[in-house]
Amino acid sequence: MSHDTMQAGVVVEPGSFAVQDRPVITDVPDGWVLIDICAVGLCGTDYHIFEGKHPFLEYPRVIGHELSGRVARDGDGWGAGDLVVVNPYLSCGTCRACKRGKPNCCSNIEVLGVHRDGGLAPQLAVPAQNLYPADGLTPLQAAMVEFLAIGAHAVRRSDVTKADRVLVTGVGPIGIGTALFARLMGAHVTLLDLSTERLAMAADRFGFDSGYTRLEAALASTDGEGFDVVFDATGHGGAIEAGFPAVAHGGTYVLVSVVKDDITFNDPEFHKREMRLIGSRNALKADFDWVMSSFRDNLIDADALCSDVLSLDALTTALGKLAADRAGLIKAVVKLHD
Repeated sequence: MSHDTMQAGVVVEPGSFAVQDRPVITDVPDGWVLIDICAVGLCGTDYHIFEGKHPFLEYPRVIGHELSGRVARDGDGWGAGDLVVVNPYLSCGTCRACKRGKPNCCSNIEVLGVHRDGGLAPQLAVPAQNLYPADGLTPLQAAMVEFLAIGAHAVRRSDVTKADRVLVTGVGPIGIGTALFARLMGAHVTLLDLSTERLAMAADRFGFDSGYTRLEAALASTDGEGFDVVFDATGHGGAIEAGFPAVAHGGTYVLVSVVKDDITFNDPEFHKREMRLIGSRNALKADFDWVMSSFRDNLIDADALCSDVLSLDALTTALGKLAADRAGLIKAVVKLHD
């Protein structure tokens, strides 16, 4: 590698990941900040890109959107060496959603590592507004903020309270994050997943009840009344449709996961419950802040979330294995710098 290049983790095409030389960043636009990337969390999106399942993506692509880093040089209100969390959702600032304070659902949004090259590389330039100070966190903790912010955002959208019975369907990383923040609000949280391994892991690492593998059994635990707030984090259209009857009268259904399918439901059942149906997308600064304060206050065990720490070189053989078998995986993190 020359001084004019840096090594980046690239999904070259579906099923092919390689560490390749990419030009170092020499041109940083006004209002943007150059970051030395410390750690990169891997998520379902990265695995889907590797598997060729992402519908809107051009290959090759430098992946990585769960990012922590250190500011490379003084400027734009930052000091060199400051540890930051990167918000990977680049918004336009001018659309209706942005003007109403909802850049998470900007109509022109670009996500790092998806619509443009991401941060699985030594350096990345991002808009200054997309950086949040990570004082009091480690680089590994900071790299896990973004995925937890997804669940935190869903919980804030739901208006869940300590009086609510909550069901989280799908105990992957996003579902676990959602369950953790619903519990922080004081709600009683029940988990539902087809995998007994995932349910056991959530019970062992985070102290949740053992959970259920069948919706009927979960409903029976409420004497058939249902749950005040149901969060779907399955990524499966059939599971989303099956979840409507789980919502109690007067309750709320929050769709955290996204599917390409059409979703149908029985309107009389929906209306008689006066159910709220909420879509939850990405996260806002307030959600990132909530996650970081929860880490600082030891309300969430970051070590329990981190399943594995890898080097960039090790990822060349590990990515395919991780994508193929995620049953016991919460968060694998690639460490680049301290």
